[in-house]
Amino acid sequence: MNELVFQNSLKITWKQLRNRDYLSFKIDMLDLETVKQDILTWSETFVEVPHPALGNWAPCPFARRARLAGTVDIVLGRYPYTDLMARCRDGMGKFEVIIYVYDPKLYPYNYFHQALEDANQAALLKNDLLVLEDHPDEVELVNGVCMNQGKYALALVQSLSKLNDSAAQMAAKGFYHTWPEEYLKPLFNHRKDPR
Repeated sequence: MNELVFQNSLKITWKQLRNRDYLSFKIDMLDLETVKQDILTWSETFVEVPHPALGNWAPCPFARRARLAGTVDIVLGRYPYTDLMARCRDGMGKFEVIIYVYDPKLYPYNYFHQALEDANQAALLKNDLLVLEDHPDEVELVNGVCMNQGKYALALVQSLSKLNDSAAQMAAKGFYHTWPEEYLKPLFNHRKDPR
């Protein structure tokens, strides 16, 4: 047998498994301060800024408040599924959003997506948490606007119930009216569709 099969047919070769020390070395090469600055700059210059193609709403109307309140945590991830299982055990603490950051060259999109989906199914959803993904190899366009951070693979963990409450609040204000259905359908996977 040349590969291990995890939940939902996630596969990893024995060679990849044996190279965990190499992977740990590569992960340690990301600089936390640089990563934090990159993500905060993306938030301040894009995520928090109203855009005409989005009905003059910011991509995330709550991002600025969370950043200024200090309720966003940015951490370097090591192994997506394991990191998320630990987060499920430890909870969110004082944070509204915890962003795990990975080198996308070490975690190709298909592997990354499946690891996050498995974590949602195995434990996060049952514990009122949800992880959302952002990977540069899976470009997310909304009305011609690229929503991706673009440099890192991100796993964004939030409270599912708070996310649903916030989405309902924004839907009542018309936030989703300009967003295309093909983007919204997967966005509300595992969530209450507030529209």
